[in-house]
Amino acid sequence: MGRLFGTDGVRGVANADLTAELALGLSVAAAHVLAEAGTFEGHRPTAVVGRDPRASGEFLEAAVVAGLASAGVDVLRVGVLPTPAVAYLTGVLGADLGVMLSASHNAMPDNGIKFFARGGHKLADELEDRIEAIYEEHRTGAPWERPTGAGVGRVKVFDEGLDRYVAHLIGVLPNRLDGLKIVLDEAHGAAARVSPEAFARAGAEVVTIGAEPDGLNINEGCGSTHLELLRAAVVEHGADLGIAHDGDADRCLAVDHTGEEVDGDQILAVLALAMRERGALRKETVVATVMSNLGFNLAMESEGVALVRTAVGDRYVLESMKENGYALGGEQSGHVIILDHATTGDGTLTGLMLAARVAQTGRSLKELAGVMRRLPQVLINVPDVDKSRVATSAELAGAVVEAERQLGATGRVLLRPSGTEPLVRVMVEAADIEQARSVAEQLADAVKSSLG
Repeated sequence: MGRLFGTDGVRGVANADLTAELALGLSVAAAHVLAEAGTFEGHRPTAVVGRDPRASGEFLEAAVVAGLASAGVDVLRVGVLPTPAVAYLTGVLGADLGVMLSASHNAMPDNGIKFFARGGHKLADELEDRIEAIYEEHRTGAPWERPTGAGVGRVKVFDEGLDRYVAHLIGVLPNRLDGLKIVLDEAHGAAARVSPEAFARAGAEVVTIGAEPDGLNINEGCGSTHLELLRAAVVEHGADLGIAHDGDADRCLAVDHTGEEVDGDQILAVLALAMRERGALRKETVVATVMSNLGFNLAMESEGVALVRTAVGDRYVLESMKENGYALGGEQSGHVIILDHATTGDGTLTGLMLAARVAQTGRSLKELAGVMRRLPQVLINVPDVDKSRVATSAELAGAVVEAERQLGATGRVLLRPSGTEPLVRVMVEAADIEQARSVAEQLADAVKSSLG
């Protein structure tokens, strides 16, 4: 698998890349690294462990629980819950560690392990590196120091997690959702019970699709990566809006009453203005990645909201928010972080806040999302090139300058080396799709000739 930890934990094909042995070993290593860092000082350590409904999550959960308990960590098993719920419970229960088993929007054969530090925050990069190094050291033969007798961890089922999390979501809503009819697509995933319960308790009339997980159907033709069913259901039921989650419900996309998609950039725009109106948008700033649509930038500029851009990945959005005291950030894909109420992207919370804005204003989601106009965006992947020379090629730099001259103030160019593949991503935005496509193809040819 190369380096085990990516930008969002450890992922791979379950029982091929991500085995029970790996899950157990990483869990033991995490316990030892956190103990060395002083996290467990002066008390008996506790971990919260949750998962999405994938079939492989059953044996991987057993391996993680076994690893933690064998290292002397007491375990609270919360069962099938969204990633943000596990993060929330890790914080509110005062646990030293949280573990979520999920591969998010990936297909069912995949799975993943994500660790949370005390408070429900993602582990720092240096701790992940240390866990990986310790795991490798012991995988090759160095014996673990193991507790015995009363020193081993105890395992309990914590079945209050759903109610505690839903109560938290309802408690932070600025207003109720009475009078709204909402279709929820749960992607046959971790929010299949949580999200309908939360929206119903908030006062909405709820219609659900994709809410019958069987361990094999997660993300299958539904959820935030497949909006076709949601679009059709919203129109069929005459709903005010639709909300789609992914497998672990850390993201949210929406559909307006006409069946048109409302993406992460538009959701951020709506929430930014709502939060500013009630004085919750600290420093009147929102954080987004370099892949957010130029239309979002122009909309925020027009509304007097400052925009900070980061590298692609919700962890970089979160780092910028925490370092600078911002309250709202996210990605076009629907990872939205409302830092006053969550330590990670939370699809259910995002959907509730979006619906609350519709209910509070009496305006349709279509009208609210119209605050920004998405500019046409073309993305071309150029494979088999030397991606390391993107920033140093004079020939390519000249091509970028020419592309920017053609686009003027109403367009944007982004060249980005892939983090996992030998390719360069060419992204072009323009006032019309034909111009965007033409300039993107020119730049893709320039990447091939200068880096091939």
